Amino acid sequence: MAIRFTLISTTILAISFAAGCGKPAETKAEGKEAKAAAPAAKPTLKNEVSMSADAPELAQMKFEDVRSIEVALDEVTATARIEANPNRVGHAMIPVPGRISNVLVKLGDSVQKGQPLLSVESATIAEFETAFVQSESAVRQSQIALSKSETDLARLTDLFEHQAVAEKEVLSARTTNALSKAAVEQAQSSRDQARRRLELLGLKAGKFNQRIVIESPLAGKVMEVNVVDGEFRNEINSPVVTITDLSRVWVSSEVPESKIRQFRVGGVVQLDLIAYPGESFRARITRIADAVNNETRTIKVNAELDNPAGRYRPDMFGSLHYADNISSMPWIPESAVIRINGKDLVFSVVAPGRFMATPVELGRPHEGGFPVLNGLKAGDRIVTQGAIYLKAAL
Repeated sequence: MAIRFTLISTTILAISFAAGCGKPAETKAEGKEAKAAAPAAKPTLKNEVSMSADAPELAQMKFEDVRSIEVALDEVTATARIEANPNRVGHAMIPVPGRISNVLVKLGDSVQKGQPLLSVESATIAEFETAFVQSESAVRQSQIALSKSETDLARLTDLFEHQAVAEKEVLSARTTNALSKAAVEQAQSSRDQARRRLELLGLKAGKFNQRIVIESPLAGKVMEVNVVDGEFRNEINSPVVTITDLSRVWVSSEVPESKIRQFRVGGVVQLDLIAYPGESFRARITRIADAVNNETRTIKVNAELDNPAGRYRPDMFGSLHYADNISSMPWIPESAVIRINGKDLVFSVVAPGRFMATPVELGRPHEGGFPVLNGLKAGDRIVTQGAIYLKAAL
């Protein structure tokens, strides 16, 4: 009996031991699976960084107050081109057919208003000179006839008062005198017209063998010369010399129809030219076209730009920037901004040696920095140089 009990007890203990050992093993495996399935926790960003007063990094940092600047909330950028002001372009033409006797200017010369450009010889000039001489002769003849008619009228009037002649002779003399006066007036008018015709050509009345001198209609640069010495020109409607005043030029730009509402005459635009990188120029809008270009759906805008030194030449290209809806906003330099986990941050000075990583919302780049839309205000003190040392401590 004793031996049978021992075997049964041993069997029960073995079964119990096996069951006990198997259960903990299963629980451990399940724990590993649960741990592997759990997502990894993201590291949290500390907002504040502290440094001791004797930290060498502080000597490498620069601290400034956030300043306020004027920023345009609405801005339009379009391609631009320099043009000559069409109101300051002059075309010199010959007034009569003739031979170009002498060209006095060359392409690119600077000229003043009234400066001689070229001279012209023409048979028409001789005709005008002869017409004036003939008109002068006609005036003298008519004056002689008038003087005679006045003498005859006075003589016949006196005779009529003494009943020596009939009244009809006096009336006839008066008619002759009136016609003589009209002839004098007509002759004088013809002479004045002949003189004026010569004066319009720059010639003097009563002289012969003169040449017409074509003068510059305005001060500027000689942009075209279409004749040479000795050339005969029969066309009087074609320019022979073109003068352009470039002391003030136009900036022409095609602005999209959807943006034209932001432009106004008198507004100031900023111009950047390919020829002068890194420089910006200011021009004032003088004209906005009245019609839309049907093909490009743009509207032409012209601004005027002073050009006293002649730096801006027609057909130079660049870009035009027009800003409207100006507002005062905080501004920070680009060196103050750091980027962590896709966010823009700035370190604000909380106290000496204590800095707070402050998230900011930035506007478009402006003058080497950014306007701050949200996160800072003017007067806040921030780290503008050396923020990399604080970034490493986060």
